[in-house]
Amino acid sequence: MKRFHVHVNVNDLDASIRFYSTLFGSAPTVHKPDYAKWMLEDPRVNFAISQRDRAAGVDHLGLQAESGAELEAIGKRLVEADAVALAEQGTTCCYAHSDKYWVEDPQGVRWETFHTHGEATTYSAPATPEESVKSDTCCGPQSSCCGPKTTVAGTNA
Repeated sequence: MKRFHVHVNVNDLDASIRFYSTLFGSAPTVHKPDYAKWMLEDPRVNFAISQRDRAAGVDHLGLQAESGAELEAIGKRLVEADAVALAEQGTTCCYAHSDKYWVEDPQGVRWETFHTHGEATTYSAPATPEESVKSDTCCGPQSSCCGPKTTVAGTNA
């Protein structure tokens, strides 16, 4: 079963943690100096916030796969639709090690599909050439965290 993912950039992490903890009725399951995440069961969502050098607001939406096979099935559909902007394997992002496919919908909203297979001690780490597989639709150098660094109207790239 997949889990819906929402990542919001915030201006004040502490105030946002207080707000979302009250809204969700629980403390974050991950809490770092620049990041917090709630793994909720009702609704089944991976909700994350971070205080980074990006505009405040919704950063991206996503689907978290529970297995590598489930992620590959999603990735295959995205590849067949020629929608993949960036495919990453073994990347470090949001204090986790994951494999990912990044896409943008027709309006330019960024979507991350991913399978997490371990925790990390840093928010992000540069991807090595063998970790990132760039498709023909990728533009320029890519980060190992939070998707392609292209600027699309209506998104925080």
